[in-house]
Amino acid sequence: MANVLIQETPFKTISVKPLHPTFGASVSGVNFERTSDEQLREIIAAMAQYGVCVFRDTRLTDAGHVAFSRRLGALDDISRFLTPQRKLRYAHLELFDASNLDDRGAIIDPHSPRAHAGRGNGIFHADSSFNPRRASFSLLRAVAVPPPGVTTGGNTDFADSRAAWDDLEPGVKEELLARDWTGAHCMAHSRKLGSPDYFRDVDPGAAPMARHKIVQHEASGRRNLYVGAHLHHIEGEGMTPGASAELVAFLNGHVTQDKYIMSVAWERPGDLVIWDNRVVLHRAGKWDGEGKYVRDMRRTTVHDDSPTAWGLNPVGALMPTMASFVKGPEVTNQAEAVKV
Repeated sequence: MANVLIQETPFKTISVKPLHPTFGASVSGVNFERTSDEQLREIIAAMAQYGVCVFRDTRLTDAGHVAFSRRLGALDDISRFLTPQRKLRYAHLELFDASNLDDRGAIIDPHSPRAHAGRGNGIFHADSSFNPRRASFSLLRAVAVPPPGVTTGGNTDFADSRAAWDDLEPGVKEELLARDWTGAHCMAHSRKLGSPDYFRDVDPGAAPMARHKIVQHEASGRRNLYVGAHLHHIEGEGMTPGASAELVAFLNGHVTQDKYIMSVAWERPGDLVIWDNRVVLHRAGKWDGEGKYVRDMRRTTVHDDSPTAWGLNPVGALMPTMASFVKGPEVTNQAEAVKV
């Protein structure tokens, strides 16, 4: 396993407690409504070091959540996923709905179209890898959680793709670097993996693909594996469909070994987790309160502004919608179902 993280430069305005031998930290001392420039720089530095930062009881409102997120970069929004049948329960289009609630605030049926689409979130992935311009940070906040003790599970799990790269056999690293293969990502693929029977008529291979390099060299100077459930196939020199499927399975299995996984529990409203999609994968953990208890989670997603943000995609390309993936009579229900 990669070396244990060592904090060499003490933080002045925040307190940082590592949560896992290679990544993840609990951060305290932040005033999210009035975060100084110095403190913001330290939060970004903590993100570069740990990849995932957990902030408890932030007391953020929707407006404060969006305003703080904007300080990290330009934000994605939900507008392209809305339909006449699906509307937001709140005012801010920058907040993606990761709840178990419909647009009237009622708990959704676990067997509903939207619940089927949401099952893809339970597989390790990087947010927005299916977009031409990928995401950097995601900021997920708890608005309402079940009362303590009435449910189990419901954590968000993270996998350290930097440590996973570090631990690859030297020969595998050499081949990945020499070949410099490209991953083709689409949201339809993860949705079908999550609920194959419901999406049996969806052909992910016919969907628009976003292309990003498998091996990334990110801002901290470390390499990582940019894979996950949205990764449909791998392209490049010497790659065949069979070899692609085998490599996708190997890399996703390697990154998501138990030794690279950290699980974060949601304890109370106001808890916030920020992660960098360029260096970790994540998934929504299973819980026993589905269909029974309100679990209102809202997420902002920051557009990557690094030199590799657009991967091999045309700069300025339009972001895809679920309607791009689903054809035929199911398009309305399945487009409405998407919970991204």
